[in-house]
Amino acid sequence: MRNQLVFAALIAFASTAAFGQASQAGRSGSMSSPNAQGVQIQGNTEIKADQKNVTAVAVGEGNTAKNTAGAIKGGTQIQGNTKIKASQKNATAVAVGKGNAAANEAGVIGGK
Repeated sequence: MRNQLVFAALIAFASTAAFGQASQAGRSGSMSSPNAQGVQIQGNTEIKADQKNVTAVAVGEGNTAKNTAGAIKGGTQIQGNTKIKASQKNATAVAVGKGNAAANEAGVIGGK
């Protein structure tokens, strides 16, 4: 098990360049939008998100590894003005083993 952890960590750090993402700009403006995923926003929404050198690695069966910056996820209802400013640098999420999950989530509202 320890060898798997070391291997996953090495993959995560070695693959930073391969999986790195450019900075992401979010949405801005006035919205009133019910969504099939259960997100309803009424008011002005501004999302500014930035990710640099972000890596997510899942090893094994049924694992989840993710990095999320500046998101409004399902099951969320927002009324009024909302401003999200999120930044991640050198973030790594690694999940090793059956049924494990790892996540770095900056500036995330709601959902799973």
